[in-house]
Amino acid sequence: MPRLTRDRLTWLTYAQLGLWGFFLYGFGPVVPLLRDEQGTSAAVAGLHSTGIAVGALAGGALFAPLASRFGRGRTIWAGLTGVATGVAALGLVRALPATITAVAVIATFGMLVISGVSVVLTDRHGAGAPAALTEANAVCAGAGILAPLVIGASVDAGWGWRPAMAVEVGLIALVALAALTFRVRLPRPAPAAAAPGDPPTTDPAAAALTVPAGVDVASGAAVGSAVAAGVDVAPGAAVGSAVPAGVDVASDPGAGAAPDAQRSGRRLPPAYWIAWVLMAVTGSIEVCLSLWTADVLRSHAGMAAGGASAAVAAIVCGMFAGRLAGGRLALRYRPVPLLLAALGVSLAGFALFWIASVGWLAVTGLVVLGLGNALHYPLAISIALAVAGPAADRAAGYASYSMGVGFGIAPVALGWVADGVGPHLAFLLLPAFIAAAALLAARLGRALRPAPA
Repeated sequence: MPRLTRDRLTWLTYAQLGLWGFFLYGFGPVVPLLRDEQGTSAAVAGLHSTGIAVGALAGGALFAPLASRFGRGRTIWAGLTGVATGVAALGLVRALPATITAVAVIATFGMLVISGVSVVLTDRHGAGAPAALTEANAVCAGAGILAPLVIGASVDAGWGWRPAMAVEVGLIALVALAALTFRVRLPRPAPAAAAPGDPPTTDPAAAALTVPAGVDVASGAAVGSAVAAGVDVAPGAAVGSAVPAGVDVASDPGAGAAPDAQRSGRRLPPAYWIAWVLMAVTGSIEVCLSLWTADVLRSHAGMAAGGASAAVAAIVCGMFAGRLAGGRLALRYRPVPLLLAALGVSLAGFALFWIASVGWLAVTGLVVLGLGNALHYPLAISIALAVAGPAADRAAGYASYSMGVGFGIAPVALGWVADGVGPHLAFLLLPAFIAAAALLAARLGRALRPAPA
């Protein structure tokens, strides 16, 4: 079983992703409040998610060149600086175009944080990357529990949501100060960023990792990073990145393409693109819940505005617990079956939430829903980055586009339907998303199987 060693850099990246989680999960309950404040429809208020989508696309396009030029660590810190600036601007503006623009700026820099943390943890932990990414997202969810509670308390106190969102700026400054105080070193630039012919930045002997027991590496295979137990490597395939348990690269040697192949623009393997679409669909589930759950709790479960905003934290509580447990499960079970099980839990939680007409039962359903949602993104992104090989920076940037698609289309579509039939009936789009995600996960499992001899 792979082991996960949590060093200071690991904890720092966990905290950095948590800072993004505070905004992401805190902004969802703010959208209905912004709609009331600006006097818009649900569909128009949903354009804030389009702003997030535009930012995700921009951030995805910027990450790889910025990480190549300045290093992943500096790119993450630049992202957090931009998030703090955008949150400050969001608290100062009132008009709809201005708030959408501020959200787009925040999302642009937020994608730098997400992409950077994902690649750093994948590169650092090898076969333990799925567990590390799950734990990082647990911290993200943990921060997300705090945000809706703070916003709900601020609204109930009559202060509005803006002072609560300003907490994000203080938290970013606090983590930066802690990193300086404890002298946590920034990650070095990605090896793939080096120009052809440049000397290696590390000792070549140190780059050859020990292959765990049970791994069959054919003659001629160049092992440049960790390979999890149970992974078959095709003859002549170069493994240049971490491959989690259950991911097979024998059927596609290009999944572990050498750095020269990456620099020459080699295409990412089909399994990556299946995972990409899967992330877009599961992202649609998460963003719809984040933006419109409070509306359903108000209209169907009879909760007050402040209570409904705070109750969104139930989803994040479930995600936090699911990711804490999921980190251990990811070390024991293959990613795809674990993902299918998580989708089943999500469907059960949604059913309980949707049929509930009282607040406590609806909130219980949200906790169960969060337990299932907890593993969607960490497992999908770990598979995507594993099969990308040394093209991980490029793959992480492209992964942001999948989030942009999910954030840009699904909430607006749900808001448009909600304007016609109400938010409760409109939420029936979510089981369709869950079913689509299950079909994609099953297809991904087939794509990762070894090719027949």
